[in-house]
Amino acid sequence: MAIACVHTRASCGVEAPAVTVEVHLSNGLPAFNLVGLPEASVKEARERVRSALINAGFEFPMRRITVNLAPADLPKQGGRYDLPIAVGILAASEQIPASSLQQTEFVGELALSGEIRYCQGLLPAIIASQREDKTLILPLDNRHDAELVGYSKVFFGSHLQTLAAFLHGQNQLPGLDIQTQWHRDDNTETEPCLSDVIGQYQAKQALEIAAAGGHNLLMLGPPGTGKTMLASRMMSILPQLNYQEALEVAAIHSVAGIDIKPQHFLKRPFRAPHHTSSSISLVGGGSIPKPGEISLAHRGVLFLDEVAEFPRKVLDCLREPMETGEVVISRAAAKLTFLSRFQLIAAMNPSPSGDIDANNRSTPDQVQRYLSRLSGPFLDRFDLTIEVPKLPAGTLTQQTAPSEKSQEIAKRVKQARETQFARAGILNSELSGKQLGHYSGLKQEDLVFLEQSVVKLGLSVRSFHRIQRVARTIADLEQSRNTERRHLAQALGYRAMDRLLARLNLQF
Repeated sequence: MAIACVHTRASCGVEAPAVTVEVHLSNGLPAFNLVGLPEASVKEARERVRSALINAGFEFPMRRITVNLAPADLPKQGGRYDLPIAVGILAASEQIPASSLQQTEFVGELALSGEIRYCQGLLPAIIASQREDKTLILPLDNRHDAELVGYSKVFFGSHLQTLAAFLHGQNQLPGLDIQTQWHRDDNTETEPCLSDVIGQYQAKQALEIAAAGGHNLLMLGPPGTGKTMLASRMMSILPQLNYQEALEVAAIHSVAGIDIKPQHFLKRPFRAPHHTSSSISLVGGGSIPKPGEISLAHRGVLFLDEVAEFPRKVLDCLREPMETGEVVISRAAAKLTFLSRFQLIAAMNPSPSGDIDANNRSTPDQVQRYLSRLSGPFLDRFDLTIEVPKLPAGTLTQQTAPSEKSQEIAKRVKQARETQFARAGILNSELSGKQLGHYSGLKQEDLVFLEQSVVKLGLSVRSFHRIQRVARTIADLEQSRNTERRHLAQALGYRAMDRLLARLNLQF
């Protein structure tokens, strides 16, 4: 019977569900029908496959060809189905043995000459094939994706002729040398160092606390005080990703069409979108849903410079992902989930004129309206809000002792994170209210002190827990077993926005 089944993988966010390509040849007028919910790019495979088979020296059967992409309710898009369709036609017309297709999956786009071309977003397909222990045939240009996973049953095809010879058992396709060390643990690039920032010792300490506990940080200060410099040096004190985390990040970037170099595989992402970005570019979406900036910053840092210039509705789209660590994009065709457990670092001026003190050219009402661009629930998501003031006179010219380098701070951050993972398995910023009561080690009188402070400052219950998490991180950096009142007092000191709003309210 002139029928063949070829296995491949679809693209559905960061998932790669299995797809069976069924090819049937029957008598009748020559035709090529493609069914199974194909998009326009998949329908065009008919012309690419016909030309590729003829130009590669194979016979294109002049019969009625029906190709079904199952399951039929899963939308298919892209050129990744060209290769499995061509292989299915060759198997159905007995030009290659059908027995060679068992336990093998094919993904790739075809050129009109029969060459197998690069496909975007194949990393999830490689991970899924590895999970199910299937042999996978990929385009040779996708070798770097396979190197990130290191799966031994991946083979690379460059042309239909060499692939057919491989399926006939006449030659071997190139594979992976899994003994090769394809990434380096040391960072060969020169990272900006925190010692480059003059002064701003409180801001550096807040940056260290944020890095150690995975906390969100908001920096307030006039222009030119070093807010952007501090944020860009956050990456120099964060530890590298572990293998599973790096694979999560690489899969999201692969779906977005961004290739990660092997030497950057373990490096945390740093995303800094412009304030003119739309909500879709930040959160993700589109007719074919793609990950946004918050998902591309998964396991890394999302830096929003001049955060008050972002539209309020765009910033409010971040509130739910900041809490849940994922974003769900629902469309008529599909419902996709992208991971987005990022660390938010934001910077802004305290007033429209840039200053809040002697050089302020704005009235309290104008400042209030400017700050109200950030909603209360959005501000509530920040664990630390700090002031980055102007440097005192003479700071730039006087000789001072060299500042602490990023490498020294990174060691303390790494040790504090290891303490947190050993204690609870997660960072302090992810602790639930119940876990806080179990791991914080706070005395009852200290909790009463914190509650009184929260009520006096007019903070929310969420802030009550966030301050405890920050205090727990401060204690971990000091290698203290329990959280003490001095740690709570220090954490309460990192509430610059609350103090600024209270000060403005007194002026009315």
